[in-house]
Amino acid sequence: MPLHFLLDEPIHAGPGEDVVLTGAEAHHAATVRRVRVGETVTVGDGRGGWVTGECVAVASREVVVRVTAREDVAPAHPRIVLVQALAKGDRDELAIQAATELGVDEIVPWQAARSVSRWDATKAVKGRDRWAGIVREAAKQAHRAWVPDVAELVTTKQAAARAGACDVLVLDPSAPTPLTRHALSRERDLVLVVGPEGGIAPEELALFSDAGATLVRLGDTVLRTSTAGPAALAVVSAALDRW
Repeated sequence: MPLHFLLDEPIHAGPGEDVVLTGAEAHHAATVRRVRVGETVTVGDGRGGWVTGECVAVASREVVVRVTAREDVAPAHPRIVLVQALAKGDRDELAIQAATELGVDEIVPWQAARSVSRWDATKAVKGRDRWAGIVREAAKQAHRAWVPDVAELVTTKQAAARAGACDVLVLDPSAPTPLTRHALSRERDLVLVVGPEGGIAPEELALFSDAGATLVRLGDTVLRTSTAGPAALAVVSAALDRW
């Protein structure tokens, strides 16, 4: 499979035209991945634009790719959204990295009642930027045409409000219904809610239920917050024929 690179701006070039990598992406291509003139690579813009081309000039500050083929990839429908509770250490970051590789379309950081990690106004900006960077690199590594959006930090009430327009599934080990038995909608976005270490507080589960969300479980074991989301994503991706 050709090496893949990612631009921060839309790709408008078609066959016979050039796409230019600059800055950190050019350095990564030329110095880290050591691409060579004549090598075939792919370049995406994270918003569905995808081109295949041949490197015609390679330098640490600029890599020129002559486009040989172009594809415009439509966004997924329905979209899969992960509402990931903030967690201590890097467990939430491991969750969003794996979820991005597995195909999630949007990630929402959630300040849950039992979240050990707390984001104030300043940390919320820095934290969201860090998550966006992790998501971008994971999408690039996975050769994804669309880079997932990273939303602003939400409260439990704000997360539950998505149940009005989406199929919201809250992962809870004590839920009576397994995720595999829940009939997934193919018309509405699917939202997977993952709690922090220590689980989702009872009052939060009640708030989600009252808003119209469904509580579901993954098997008979209790998964870490870093693995629950990716595991659920794999289940629903297969059910929705993404895989």
